[in-house]
Amino acid sequence: MKRLFLSLTMLTGALGAAAAQNAAPTPRPVPAPNPPATVTATLNEPTPLEFSSDKLGRLKVPAGFTLKVMATGLGNARLMHVMPDGGIYLTRREQGDVWYLKDANADGVIGASERRQVAQNMKLAHGLDVRGNKLYVVGEKTVWVMDILNRGALSVPRVFADGFPDAGQHPARDLLWGPDGYLYATFGSTCNDCQPRNPEEATMLRIAPDGESREVYARGLRHTIGFGWQPQTQVLYGMDQGSDWHGDNIPPEELNHIVRGENYGWPFCYGDRNPDPYTQTGIIPGKISKQEYCDATQGSLLTYTAHAAAIGMKFYTGTQFPAEYRGDAFVAFRGSWNRDQPSGYEIGRVDFDAAGKPVSITPFVTGFVYQDQGGWKQFGRVAGVAQYTDGSLLFTDDQSGVIYRVIYAGGSK
Repeated sequence: MKRLFLSLTMLTGALGAAAAQNAAPTPRPVPAPNPPATVTATLNEPTPLEFSSDKLGRLKVPAGFTLKVMATGLGNARLMHVMPDGGIYLTRREQGDVWYLKDANADGVIGASERRQVAQNMKLAHGLDVRGNKLYVVGEKTVWVMDILNRGALSVPRVFADGFPDAGQHPARDLLWGPDGYLYATFGSTCNDCQPRNPEEATMLRIAPDGESREVYARGLRHTIGFGWQPQTQVLYGMDQGSDWHGDNIPPEELNHIVRGENYGWPFCYGDRNPDPYTQTGIIPGKISKQEYCDATQGSLLTYTAHAAAIGMKFYTGTQFPAEYRGDAFVAFRGSWNRDQPSGYEIGRVDFDAAGKPVSITPFVTGFVYQDQGGWKQFGRVAGVAQYTDGSLLFTDDQSGVIYRVIYAGGSK
């Protein structure tokens, strides 16, 4: 009887499974279509001009600050890492290399004899950081690691981690070692406002210290290049670039508190969970409405002028600037190309209050873009931001290959 009972049970289970397989699927409601939306978009690329010293008079900084040129003729100068002895590692994305610069004679200028190429053949080399006397650089699909040798020299690059998404529309990657000992890296979307095909597109990744494994830390980030941990609170923040061709003011650039496992809404949402009227509802995963999707995402904390194109971001920890700047972040806004009134072309300041929370984003260095004879012109596309050893602020112009230096009155030369 026991054997018969087991056979009947197995037969009943098999029949039940077959019935379940043949059962009609639960219908999924088709979401309502987007209401009709008409966008007015403008292609407006200010005429690029070469850097020249006579243009410095156009640049404006807050009272008490002065602006100087530290180096010129650097090509596609992008991001920087400043060493404790004042040496500067600089990536050049178009050239795919790394340079070492040092003001050896302390005259405030890095001349031709004080710079040299220390790594090359690194496709789209961009973000960089140092840990344990090793320099890490991220390119299109690879993170390389190099030993730091005497006088800034580097060993031959070797692969630390590989197989990241194709670059597509956004080839500028960034990385930083986190306070938890893991490497954080950002990989932008391959497109303007489509649904990513690779789960690692439009994300921040968290990579194990040995480079052997990684996870998607946060997603829905269209192009978060600049990010970092606020010194007082150790909270992770990042500046995200909004989609193009959605009008002059939609979507704005975003400052996000980046939390593990969260979705930040791109391409369907912007700002504080606002549905973007110019993205297609039909490509939303799960066949839900755009508002329902956005309600489940993480909203931004602050926004800034649309299309300003945030690139580098650096938290200020020095003592040269006034005390109210300590713990604030400086952001390089490279500048718009599809807005009636150009935005960006400036260094912005993210002001954090006494509790270490962001309260506003305001211009800090301006004047690179201006109107002349009825048209717009610009002589700088800012990219990287770094804090120099004396507490002054460095930033790059990747169009003319310039490093600028912002000094507060009473600071060093």
